[in-house]
Amino acid sequence: MTRFFVTCPRGLERVLEQELAALGAAEVTAVDGGARCAGEFDLAYAINLESRVASRVLWQVGHSSYRTDKDIFEAVRALPWTEWFDVDLSIRVDVSAIRASVKSLDFVTLRVKDAVCDAFRARTGRRPDVDTRTPDVRIHAFLSAHEQTLYLDSSGEALFKRGYRTMTGEAPLRENLAAGILRLSGWTPETTLLDPMCGSGTFLTEAALIALDRAPGLERSFGFEKLKTFDAARWKALKAHALARVRKPGDLPIYGSDRYGEALKLARANLAALGLERHVTLKQADVLEMPAPAASGVIVTNPPYGVRLHDQQALAELYPKLGDALKKKYAGWTAYILTADLRLPKLIGLAPSRRTPLYNGALECRLFEFRLVAGSMRKPRAGSAPLPPK
Repeated sequence: MTRFFVTCPRGLERVLEQELAALGAAEVTAVDGGARCAGEFDLAYAINLESRVASRVLWQVGHSSYRTDKDIFEAVRALPWTEWFDVDLSIRVDVSAIRASVKSLDFVTLRVKDAVCDAFRARTGRRPDVDTRTPDVRIHAFLSAHEQTLYLDSSGEALFKRGYRTMTGEAPLRENLAAGILRLSGWTPETTLLDPMCGSGTFLTEAALIALDRAPGLERSFGFEKLKTFDAARWKALKAHALARVRKPGDLPIYGSDRYGEALKLARANLAALGLERHVTLKQADVLEMPAPAASGVIVTNPPYGVRLHDQQALAELYPKLGDALKKKYAGWTAYILTADLRLPKLIGLAPSRRTPLYNGALECRLFEFRLVAGSMRKPRAGSAPLPPK
């Protein structure tokens, strides 16, 4: 039984846990930032290909206790690295830790790199090159107070890089976070979906992939393809099975809009890269003015948030108008708004029924759920009576 650690955006650990179980993983345990699991080695192929919320699939290749950096060096050097990849491949080492009893993670990173290189030199007379930008093989070490765990990264590039995105706007939403939010919303392909501030269309594209049952990893390559353990026949079979089940696209009840034409060009280009531009409805429109495309449905959106002072002032004026538009035009819908601007619930004037902490990369965000009903949903001021329905 091979052990793996699968990382994901913080806040999506339970969603990942459900995905891994559905893919046949055993001993699945969600922890902060990901989940542990076990299975045959080709489970790594399946997770990389099929998971919509995973960030990386790390293959555990070593685990031991340590007291000093010398213990770490010796344990890493003793591993059979030459059985896993060729000396001609470049490497990168990343070290992370929680309450580790070492003075410097940078120094430990150097020691792990030296140990791997020494192991190769002892067995082949040569050492692999180091490439911190585009390595062939990524090695991860995790240190706790007195234990170290070594991993080989089976993913290569992070899994949110699906391979279809041709153009991005400013501060793009990561694809696996978008897919996880769709799962948290409870949206299903039979339900109308709208992103009224769609930007480059990440929610729309991920929703279309879900609706067509199209595996998110079909358009890219992976780190495990460069390892000596790679089973090309098994990988070919898994990809063929995933391709065979892709549904033929029809008109999907997925709608996107943005007030800026340049943003819609980005969304259209990304959908076109998957042949989906004719199956998702895009429209240039202002969210404050556009009518609902259906009597009910799910809104999922990531509105702009201010960093500069004049941006914050503009948004402070936008949010109350957005709340009014949602209330008047989208009664019967449920809205999910992801933002790093924690002023949003107060300024939008709607009472969130749920708030979920999430991270887009290192950026802390909240996913607010608003159940939209006819009449006012504004929070009454302290001491005032609730507003009557209009």
